[in-house]
Amino acid sequence: MKNNIPKKIHIIGSVGSGKTTLAKKLSTKLNIPFYELDNVVWKRKKSGDIRRTDEERETNLHSIIDSETWIIEGVHNEDWVASSFRNAELIIYLDTKYSIRTYRIIKRFVLQKLGLEKSNYNPTINIFFKMFKWNRHFEQVGKPNFFNKFGIYSEKLLVVTNKRSIENYFK
Repeated sequence: MKNNIPKKIHIIGSVGSGKTTLAKKLSTKLNIPFYELDNVVWKRKKSGDIRRTDEERETNLHSIIDSETWIIEGVHNEDWVASSFRNAELIIYLDTKYSIRTYRIIKRFVLQKLGLEKSNYNPTINIFFKMFKWNRHFEQVGKPNFFNKFGIYSEKLLVVTNKRSIENYFK
């Protein structure tokens, strides 16, 4: 697959693993649109986010998956995203060290509160503490769940522990 640049990429990892950063870089490099799964789950409103119904969420996801090219990124690995993993030509699992993710959560919050980094949500102290909880949950539950459910796609799975492995893949 290395010689054949994928047109449908799914990036998964925990909070602070670098999913959005990687998706943006690949989107620019490969000229492929990227989508955040959080924006598939939530309708973003200035007055506050509203969770989409299961039907709206799945319709939204399938409209992306049915397009010719896409990069989807997110922490989600529940059944509703199974079709994204199935249709992806490449699945990138960001296996970033727990300590690095923790540092990035803190850095992101500070930068957002200072107005130096944009966010799709209101960066409250409550969300900040939830990110640590989500990070731990992903490590303990999400990661094993992903490999148990979607390990069947090992032929198109790239587990990334450092930037060099991504750079080598796309050379």
